[in-house]
Parts: sequence; structure tokens; C-alpha cells
Amino acid sequence: MGALSDLKILDFTTLLPGPYATLMLADLGAQVLKVASGSRLDLVTDAPPFVGDTGVSANQAWMGRGKRSLCLNLKTPEGAAIVRELVREYDIVIEQFRPGVMDRLGLGYEALKAVNPRVIYCALTGYGQDGPLRDRAGHDINYLSLSGLMGYSGRKETGPVLTGMQIADVAVGSMNSVVGILAAVHHRELTGQGQFVDVAMFDGLIPFNAMSGAALLAGGDAPQREGTTFNGGSLYDFYETADGRYMSVGSLEPKFWAAFCKALDRPEWIPKTVWPEDVAAVKEEARAIFKTKTQAEWTAIFQESDACVEPVLNLDEALSPDSPAQARHMVVDVPMEGAPEGSVRQLACPIKLSACSVTYDTAGTPVGAQTEEVLAELGYSAADITALAEKGVFE
Repeated sequence: MGALSDLKILDFTTLLPGPYATLMLADLGAQVLKVASGSRLDLVTDAPPFVGDTGVSANQAWMGRGKRSLCLNLKTPEGAAIVRELVREYDIVIEQFRPGVMDRLGLGYEALKAVNPRVIYCALTGYGQDGPLRDRAGHDINYLSLSGLMGYSGRKETGPVLTGMQIADVAVGSMNSVVGILAAVHHRELTGQGQFVDVAMFDGLIPFNAMSGAALLAGGDAPQREGTTFNGGSLYDFYETADGRYMSVGSLEPKFWAAFCKALDRPEWIPKTVWPEDVAAVKEEARAIFKTKTQAEWTAIFQESDACVEPVLNLDEALSPDSPAQARHMVVDVPMEGAPEGSVRQLACPIKLSACSVTYDTAGTPVGAQTEEVLAELGYSAADITALAEKGVFE
């Protein structure tokens, strides 16, 4: 039995933030029912590659893991009525529309609360339910820009840089939705009351300014690119090697810094600390030194030294059979009907519980695969389902 096996969640989200949030909850045992459009493209789950000849994309197989899927046209009265029936049992709802969309469909918090007062309703948006940007469209790059983070990220000469993943979507939108939902569940256990959970990806990035933000609000200066310990202002940085690869240097504390200096045969740097007064000159020399050996050679050197220096890996290296990720069981084989060898390799759940470990019963299925099954559970006959299909309720 999973840790969250008593939770039943109705998921109206698309793209990445909401689906990853409900994947986390499903991995921990929650019963997640994904409500999707049968005709509307999802840029994430519909994108190739596909798993063998299943017709299911790798993204759908991963983010649909452990979930059931129901196709509904929410603009039809019948589709909305089915949702209201489901909410009597699925008393946690998460949606990712702009503010007001679900209200116009008659499926907003107040409408569903009238059906089930215990409902927990999480609305995940870019800019929140109020404020001047509430109706504005946005993506990860926009939230990062308006949060101030990109104002001091990157290099002085080239400006801000993109990361390889969506920080606001996953680290903020997904994770804060999970935290918000579980906090509301705990509150409901204490009081019997459901509630509305407002999660904005923009909001969640503001605390990510962390120490720089705390300093600024206490009267300090605004951080500049390559002007702080962690954004290139110190020796804490990436260094190119002879073969065009990179090493990461995180030698902040004195003992790690001393080990770093000894490995580079520069013991005279030890008193200077990771952020010396002549930081530009020291970094220039460090860059030159790193370019004298390949990444593999530096990796071998620092394996013998406790200096917080590691190679920058490509993704295939990071997930390779002999990687730390594999050793930590962060890559798993998940059963999938029709897939080559009957399973698909996927990224695992990062949370490890000793009393109720995560299990992976099934990968994601085609969108809407359980539509008839779910409706039958609600008491709809085969004739009823056929009649709804003719009305376009599943489109």
C-alpha cells in the first residue's frame, strides 16, 4: 500500500508542471484520474519519440505512469455533469487553466465545493489568481525573467543563459502543487474542511532568490552577474578541460578549498579562499590549468581528493548503468503493454520511504484508455456511453 493510497485526485492539467505533480503523487500511491481532451493537442505528451509500436510517447508513458485516463469535452453539459459526479469521490482536484476558465465551465472551486464541501482544489497557474498579470500567458523563461533571477544569472559579456530544464515548471509549479495539496489534506484531516490552493509559478521563483534576495531586502545591494559567490564571482564555477568537456568546482569551505588547491598544485592559493581579492587573475590561471588535462584525467585526480569537484556529465553518462543515478535506483523498468520486452525504462521517483516503498505497476496508457471503464464505475451503461460519444462528450 502506497503512502497516499487513500487519496483520489482528478487531474485536469497538461504540458509539464501539473502532470509531473500528479506523477509524484501517483508514485506515492495516490489514485490519479487524468481528464484529457480527446481532440486537443498536448505539446508535451504528444511529442515523439514513441515507445515501440504502442502509439504512446515516451513522455506520456512516463508522466501517465500509475494513472488512469478519461477523455471528456468539458464544454458539453454532459462532460461537466460527469466531472461533478466524479468529485463526490475524487475529492482532490488540480487544474492548470488560466484564472476563471473552470468557473466559466461551471467547474470552478465554488461549484465543486457545492457538490462536495471537502474538496481540495489546486489551481496551478503562471501568475496566480489575482494581481496585474493573472490573465497573462507565460512560460518558464518568462517567469524566470520577471522573478529577478535572470538579472544576475549568466555572464557579464553574454547575459542570461537558458538551463536544460524548466525550473519554474518543475521545481516550482510541480513541487509547490504537491506541497500545497498535501498541506490541505492534512488540514482537512484536522478540521474536515476542504480549501482552494493557489499555486503560481512566478510566486515560487521569488524565494529562489534566496540569500541574494534576503540581503537585498535587508538593505544590501542588488546582485550583478558574476558578482556573487554562486554566480561566477568566485572560483565556484565551471572550467573547460583539454578535450572540450567541463569540470564543476564547488570548493567553498576551507577544507575543500585547500584540497582543490593542492590538487592543482597551487598551495599558495589556500590563504586566498574561494573568493580571493584578485579573483580574475586566479580564475584565469585556474582555467589555463584545467585545459592542460582531459575531463577523464581531472576526474581521476579529484576522485582521490575530497574537494567538491566533479565532471559535468552528458545525460547519457548521468543515466548510464554504472552511474550514481543507477546505484540510487533512479532509473527503473516499468511494465508497459505492447512495449518491446514488455517494459519501458523511465526516470524514477526520488522519494524513498522505508515503510511503504514506491512501486511502479504500469506505464502511461493512451489518452482516454480508461474512459469506458471509469464511466461504467459511475453506473453508465454501454448504451449510455455510446450516446455520449455521439454527442461529442469525449472529444
